[in-house]
Amino acid sequence: MEKLRKRVILTHVNPRVALSLTKMIEPLPGDVLITREEVFGLMADLLISQQPPTGHTRLSDWLEEHSASVGKKYASELARHYR
Repeated sequence: MEKLRKRVILTHVNPRVALSLTKMIEPLPGDVLITREEVFGLMADLLISQQPPTGHTRLSDWLEEHSASVGKKYASELARHYR
């Protein structure tokens, strides 16, 4: 993660293994980190749009500008939507 000035190790794992590991660590933040439907939706390229971009800011530029604050505060999906 060069833009964040962090050392990150990425590795490929079977999606079912990744989901199992995620379920094991979900109690730590007390949140749902990712669902089975989200994983398989990502694998099916459901986040790809055929439309032109609607924004003007590149993610890499935004990350570089906000690198000091990215990852400093946890945003709970459950708290944001259901509590």
